[in-house]
Amino acid sequence: MNLHNASIAAKPEELVPSRYAVRIGDIDVLVVSDGVLPLPTTMLAHNADPGVRAAWLNEMFLPQDAFDWALNAVIVRSGDKTILIDAGLGSDPDLHLPRAGQLIKRLEAAGIDLSSVTDLVLTHMHMDHVGGLLVDGVKERLRKDLQIHVAAAEVRFWESPDFTHTNMPQGFPDALRAAAKQFVKMYGSQIRKFDEHHEVAPGVVVRRTGGHTPGHSVVRVASGGEALTFAGDAVFAVGFDQPEWHNGFEHDPEEAARVRIRLLRELAESGELLVATHMPFPSVGHVAAAGDAFRWVPVFWDY
Repeated sequence: MNLHNASIAAKPEELVPSRYAVRIGDIDVLVVSDGVLPLPTTMLAHNADPGVRAAWLNEMFLPQDAFDWALNAVIVRSGDKTILIDAGLGSDPDLHLPRAGQLIKRLEAAGIDLSSVTDLVLTHMHMDHVGGLLVDGVKERLRKDLQIHVAAAEVRFWESPDFTHTNMPQGFPDALRAAAKQFVKMYGSQIRKFDEHHEVAPGVVVRRTGGHTPGHSVVRVASGGEALTFAGDAVFAVGFDQPEWHNGFEHDPEEAARVRIRLLRELAESGELLVATHMPFPSVGHVAAAGDAFRWVPVFWDY
């Protein structure tokens, strides 16, 4: 299947597009929405002055209390490899997130059989990145030789995770611990750890950044002089205007800010495309420098 030519016809109950195809040289990239996560706005910047945060939300025409965070995953086809980057939330873990967990059905709607996925890359092991593979019946539909690529530091971290510097709503730490533990139990024999970087397929390289979690990683897709980086949770919508604001899910927020600034500088200088987990779908765009901060420049949709 050529992902670039995948049908975009919505199912009757899906009135909003949930996938978007991009071609990077000879590599096909498909951004797929897992849905949205309704979360408190304080999660965007728990170190910011409340008045300044409120002003930013007002300028962005966003509500002051809570809003919907996008949740995106990516499928990459390079050579004979079909690579899923992150796996969405899966079943709602009693945290009142009913509008996420759509990835599996949306892959099916795009004509992508789970048995065709040769590799899974995890940017990190938070539940909204691994949960799709924990849904009943999914493992049986995956290839027995599925390779799961994740930073060794990430696997070590979840053996005894530290939530000291996070600022999450009640219930989330326990749910995150449980999901990571269950994922390792179910898929541990298929996990292939890397230290700093690893080439998953020609032109598809995963690189550990740390910050958000110790093993947090980004994936760069490059072919024919073009490139796209899937930044996972290194970048959030507020991170362009306020890159030093701390997200509530960051386990090392100061390092996460350094990672974010470094990555945004690299992308502003190179002009390469950016996609990120929690940027508004389809989250495909460029980064421009704007003084000491940055500016997000979404691509024009290619129909």
